[in-house]
Amino acid sequence: MSAVQEPEFAALSRMRAVEIEKPGGPSMLRLCTRPVPQPNYGDVVIKLAYAGVNRPDALQRAGLYDPPAGASDLPGLEASGTICALGAGVHNLQLGDQVCALLPGGGYSEYAVTPAAHCLPVPNGMDLKQAACLPETFFTVWSNVFMRGGLQAGERFLVHGGSSGIGTTAIQLAHAFGARVFTTAGSAAKCQACLDLGAEQAVNYREADFVVALRAQGGAHLILDMVGGDYIPRNLNALADDGRLVQIAFLAGPKLELNFVQMMTRRLTLTGSTLRPQSDLAKARIAQSLLQNVWPLLEEGRIAPVMDSSFALEEAALSCLGSFALVTAPMLLVAVVSCVGPSFSVVPLVGRRTPGSRLPPVVVCCSVSLRSRLSVSECLRIG
Repeated sequence: MSAVQEPEFAALSRMRAVEIEKPGGPSMLRLCTRPVPQPNYGDVVIKLAYAGVNRPDALQRAGLYDPPAGASDLPGLEASGTICALGAGVHNLQLGDQVCALLPGGGYSEYAVTPAAHCLPVPNGMDLKQAACLPETFFTVWSNVFMRGGLQAGERFLVHGGSSGIGTTAIQLAHAFGARVFTTAGSAAKCQACLDLGAEQAVNYREADFVVALRAQGGAHLILDMVGGDYIPRNLNALADDGRLVQIAFLAGPKLELNFVQMMTRRLTLTGSTLRPQSDLAKARIAQSLLQNVWPLLEEGRIAPVMDSSFALEEAALSCLGSFALVTAPMLLVAVVSCVGPSFSVVPLVGRRTPGSRLPPVVVCCSVSLRSRLSVSECLRIG
């Protein structure tokens, strides 16, 4: 069939968006207008309600992470909203469906296009604001911890950065599927938040050695790490025989000297992945696995993202994103979609409202992550 569009969308030619004027600091983010995207075969266009902000967005703004060929140059890799146009060949979605979606880019806008197979229904009992924070972290955690890492019930699982978005998601999912969960965090308050989410033990890395803690338990069967650097040999030491280390980022750097002998003698597995470069088919398979295995848990309320504050879209572009980035070096932002513990001092920095503003809000979630590096996720209320 040919493309099908809502009349309102069909009448549009331009939309609001936040673009990167040129590589650099937060001042390079600016409001603009762009042509509305059009669906190709198998695509849908979503009228966005909220769009998540993740570490790759900050890297792209700094000129350190180019979007893949064919993707929008606008940042934004996850969003929620309402289907307003269907490309040819789309049969599993209808106009008016509310979805959250993994995007190839373009989320900082009023409309975004993505493969229909990368869309998931908004879980029952959850609103669009919460749903916008699901795709990036849940795709990442599910594909790396369960599909790639093969975590099983009863296994000992260690995730670093337990108070980050990846960490909070991984703790909840691993606990829900019966694993014994261990994590690291940088304060007593954040460790307690991790315990409240289902971790069996949370190690304050400022005060204790996670290697000692895990070896006392017999070692971890699986570790999810985004630190890298000098954590890599320590992770290997913390693994049980036949253990698996899954690497998803390198906040402390990707290079070091490492003795690989124990990988052979102890039969260790070192693997990893990034999400955005994977094929559309690979992402579609992750989406289907999430729908089958994880969406029921979300609808039952057994796992959920945790939200924080809200601000207007224009404030997100001109104040919110900039203030957070000024507090945090762009290279240190990590993918976070939830907030645990108390509100942090950065929140007032982005809380200045323009007098008389009537624009829709932006939801901001923040937490302090590994080694006191501030990590931020914002959810932009677009429409």
